[in-house]
Amino acid sequence: MTQTTSPDGPQLAGHLLVECLVAQGVTHAFGVPGESYLAVLDGLHKYRDSIRFIVNRQEGGAAFMAEAAGKLTGRPGVCFVTRGPGATNASIGVHTAFQDSTPMVLLVGDVASDQRDREAFQEVDYGSFFGPSTKGMAKRVERIDDPDRIPEYVARAFATAMNGRPGPVVLVLPEDMLVKTTAARPLPRVEAIEAWSDPGSLRTLREMLLAARKPIVIAGGGGWTPEAAQALQRFAEQWKLPVGNAFRFQDTFDNHHPLYAGDVGIGINPKLAARIRESDLILALGPRLGEMTTSGYTLPKPPKAQQKLVHVHADAGELNRVYQADLAICATMNAAARSLETLAAPAGVPWQAWAEAVHADYEANLEPQKLPGDIDMPAIVAVLQKRLPKDAVLTNGAGNFASWVHRFFRHHGLAKGHKTQLAPTNGAMGYGVPAGIAANLVSGRTAFTIAGDGDFLMTGQELATAAQFGGKSIVVVLNNGMYGTIRMHQERDYPEHVHGTQLANPDFVGLAKAYGYAGVRITRTEQFEGEFVAALERRQGTLIEVMLDPEVITTRGTLTAIRENALKAR
Repeated sequence: MTQTTSPDGPQLAGHLLVECLVAQGVTHAFGVPGESYLAVLDGLHKYRDSIRFIVNRQEGGAAFMAEAAGKLTGRPGVCFVTRGPGATNASIGVHTAFQDSTPMVLLVGDVASDQRDREAFQEVDYGSFFGPSTKGMAKRVERIDDPDRIPEYVARAFATAMNGRPGPVVLVLPEDMLVKTTAARPLPRVEAIEAWSDPGSLRTLREMLLAARKPIVIAGGGGWTPEAAQALQRFAEQWKLPVGNAFRFQDTFDNHHPLYAGDVGIGINPKLAARIRESDLILALGPRLGEMTTSGYTLPKPPKAQQKLVHVHADAGELNRVYQADLAICATMNAAARSLETLAAPAGVPWQAWAEAVHADYEANLEPQKLPGDIDMPAIVAVLQKRLPKDAVLTNGAGNFASWVHRFFRHHGLAKGHKTQLAPTNGAMGYGVPAGIAANLVSGRTAFTIAGDGDFLMTGQELATAAQFGGKSIVVVLNNGMYGTIRMHQERDYPEHVHGTQLANPDFVGLAKAYGYAGVRITRTEQFEGEFVAALERRQGTLIEVMLDPEVITTRGTLTAIRENALKAR
């Protein structure tokens, strides 16, 4: 049922939908095909020279790829899935986009209009399932029943996804609506709206800075651009302010800068945690100040911190929701950072020595602890630092394995012109593999993924997607034969009662080769650099399996030490 009329005449609604995406600047869409949106698939065929449809192996991988594209580009990543199981599989990526403040649009093919509310085949109430709320998974969920209104809904979805706190929007597409004809035309490309800090708040902020003795900046969250990061750097330099990056937003401020304080997240440098506790002014620039960034709501403590708190966020609804700030400023990151750099700094500040000490704490934290086994993970990260291009994208899913790059890899990041870290702040396992593939397909840049054995097997089949569509990533799988993070907690809370965390793994090297990747295995540190250089030079993607001693459970200690400390505490 292919529509052959001219672009200015009536066409299938499914074709118009794709044309509207092209008008919004979409160049890649990710998804798994379904019979509920065949007319859209036909539209993707019609506009295949303008938009590339990347066919995934599972909807969770497709949604992760779309979320990664949104993080990387700052414009909504697009994902297509079918009704029911397709949408529920994709929900993990929607939840990631929501908690990570990433612009994303999920388009769900649905049951026909005349079959609604009968529990038709694969029918789901998407408004209830994705439920827009502070505890939901999407900013907005809408159903398009009238094909003439497709341009309106698509434009609103993109505006909603980008404005305020960025996030995901779900559009539901009834099957019968998509095969109707319409003469409607796409609306113009939507751009994000900048919200500027008001002058009075900026004057108050300057007064608070002048009264401070130990101020610190925590920067992160969604909505950052290279220009915003560069403005933040100039502001920090003018005021000699130490800057920490929020959990898994480590590319917000240059990690090589002498004012960098370190990452404020899981496994935080204990000295940095102490510095934040002793600070007298926290300038939270962009992050939500969620559980991971605040170490379980202790850095600072809600609802009213012992430190003075200035919270700058793009969404007014986020301000004063958990923490009652002394000064709350509603502004987008680009506007906020550019406003901050206009604040006249004094000739000298009383905290310069303190800021230097904060950075010295970060530098000292780069010195690794001695751990057992034939694999030296800090040395492997040092190879990544030396060999990866400066604009390489680093991705990971969830697990203790990620802490090696979080602690030891130093991002130049956005201030140097590129977003270089894609990682899920909601702790979604399986994110890293599809995110790395999407980063390479969308940007053409080198993509590196670190994964655990359990983490990789959540979405490892997407290596087949990379091979099919010419994508290349380098995946390092740390194989320790267990769900390491849970085992760590298990030993701490229920020492010696190991249950449910062991893994019997496949041959990862053989599996990678079956998917179309090269695969190698290393058992000693000195084997890594040569294999990594070969992977960089290889045209196809590569999986490097690293056999990691199960004892090496964190960057600072062993399973045995955790177990012994737990037993002593009893």
